[in-house]
Amino acid sequence: MLKEELEALKLPDILKSNTGSYVKNVQEWEKRREEIKQILCQEEYGDLIKNKHVLITTKLIKEDDKYCGAKCIYREILLTLHLEQGEYSFPVKISVPKQETLCPAFLYINFWGEFPNQYLPVEEIGDNGFAVVSFCYTDITSDDNDFTNGLSKYFIHNENNRTFGKIALWAWAASHVMDYIENIPEIDKENVAIVGHSRLGKTALLASAFDERFRYTIANNAGQSGDALSRGKKGEHVKEICERFPFWFVPNYCNYIDKEDLLPFDQHFLLGLIAPRNLYVASASEDGWADPHAQFLACVAASPIYHLYGLAGLILKNDSYLEVGQQSYEGNIGYHIRKGWHYLTREDWNRFMQYIKEKKE
Repeated sequence: MLKEELEALKLPDILKSNTGSYVKNVQEWEKRREEIKQILCQEEYGDLIKNKHVLITTKLIKEDDKYCGAKCIYREILLTLHLEQGEYSFPVKISVPKQETLCPAFLYINFWGEFPNQYLPVEEIGDNGFAVVSFCYTDITSDDNDFTNGLSKYFIHNENNRTFGKIALWAWAASHVMDYIENIPEIDKENVAIVGHSRLGKTALLASAFDERFRYTIANNAGQSGDALSRGKKGEHVKEICERFPFWFVPNYCNYIDKEDLLPFDQHFLLGLIAPRNLYVASASEDGWADPHAQFLACVAASPIYHLYGLAGLILKNDSYLEVGQQSYEGNIGYHIRKGWHYLTREDWNRFMQYIKEKKE
């Protein structure tokens, strides 16, 4: 049933190279991976910023070893990027549980500077043995069409000829926070998950697609231009997202308004770049704008890349769409659909932690 549904959408073949040949093994996929990165950079997100390797320094602003009832250590640091164009600093907040073993960690791209907040239950996460490292996305650049503030001003001189959107800039910043995480002694560097909700779920996916240090990638309700297929999608389409948020993308992307069938890719291309690492997609039953069905189908369509590595992608039950309240944790693509609306809930976090605990063992 799902196979027939995907065939009807006539998705671009993720395993068909630009020369027309078909990928048959991991070695050929690695070449195809670079082609897909170029497609996504050119047609959707823009190039991740050229200054990929930059020196970072940190300054401790605050530390509290009595955090969360003395169960965790809290730190706030100022992270500085030393760019050719100048220096840029932004705050990063950390909670590390006090335990003898190294902690797996979430790098959470935050909507707000508050820590914790309505999307981020820091104490509950710490009680499960996970560290949290978080930065606020608007500390990187504003969420609007202004490219003269924050980090944007270092990389763009002509708005009409820009080569990246703001999702790419937020993703680039996340990779440099990962540089810092590699130097936190209490954290298990082999078990770091990048997490984002909504537009920041799109950001987490893009960051991990280009930075293979993240063992787990978690997108919550990322929807259009994130974890949901554009072809056949309900709710938000390329038209709506480009009319409201054109600055998230490169100008080329808006050429596909009402022309999704002409896209030389679909979002399973982005998800496929994360293989063979672990990917987790979370849906909500009443989030029609994101379209849970399109999210689920994107996971199915990305699964053949995992098969090249001899791994399971999304493990299907009876070749059918999961019902509300169900999850699939067994494969290297995890998925759940919970009851409710567009939100990042404690239920979501507990499922993320369960998934990672099972994969670590």
